[in-house]
Amino acid sequence: MLSLPRTARVNEVVARDGFQNERQFLPTAYKISLINRLAELGVRKIETTAFVSPKAVPQLADAEQVVRGINRLQGVVYSALVPNLKGAGRAIACGIDELNVVVSASTTHNQKNLGMRVEQSLEQIRAVVETAGTRTRVGVSIATAFGCPYEGEVPRDKVLGLAEHFRALSVNALTLADTTGMAVPDQVYGVCRKFAEVWPELDLTLHFHNTRGLGLANVLAGLAAGVTSFDSCLGGLGGCPFAPGATGNICTEDLVHMLEGMNIATGIGLRELISLAGELEQSVGHALPGQVARAGTRWDLHPKEE
Repeated sequence: MLSLPRTARVNEVVARDGFQNERQFLPTAYKISLINRLAELGVRKIETTAFVSPKAVPQLADAEQVVRGINRLQGVVYSALVPNLKGAGRAIACGIDELNVVVSASTTHNQKNLGMRVEQSLEQIRAVVETAGTRTRVGVSIATAFGCPYEGEVPRDKVLGLAEHFRALSVNALTLADTTGMAVPDQVYGVCRKFAEVWPELDLTLHFHNTRGLGLANVLAGLAAGVTSFDSCLGGLGGCPFAPGATGNICTEDLVHMLEGMNIATGIGLRELISLAGELEQSVGHALPGQVARAGTRWDLHPKEE
């Protein structure tokens, strides 16, 4: 019998990771409304946008307007992705709660994703941490932590070495990201148990993509290893634009459905979440991969035939 936690935190990334690949620009007012409604449904951490070049990611050109326009619900952490010191300055000026900075465990992916060597990224992150000081939290995401589409297997010691570097910088939180869905459950369990052994007090989050259909299986492996924080995306939208073959994140309503079905409380209203996913599908104008929104929940019974 698996020993699982009784609560879990689901972090919503639709407004950044979900929207970044969409070709049709989504209205700023819609983004603000979606973030506000997610907070009202019980989501306690929301990635709101990314402070990146509009040329690189046109969909997120309205970062300042989004962050300044949302309602700040007490108890909710509003974060934003920042690729460098300039982006961090913009986000801090808007009063963001948490900066999310990224570095890849893979040298090749880091160059393609961020246009710099890993060593350069580490220097940028150090500068961001110093700039944020005690005013703004900083979280670091280690991309391709479970495998790289260019280099293949990523040694666990390399990921641990990066984590050790960030712990020395006193970053507030760490995320291990399976950028292109290469992780498998036993690998996830092994990596997470090692992290728990080395840093039992660490606020660790797992970020999975469902590229090969193993997203929720990997969540279960993480739960079994003691992790209680997971990124997900409404409707299963998203995917890294700089990683070949990457598909959407694990789907928020599917994740919440699984957790609640295992009596792991999330504090998020599932019925309302499913309704919101249906509205999102209409807004982006194409089908979303989420399954519970189509099939219904495990509690939705059909009438018996007479």
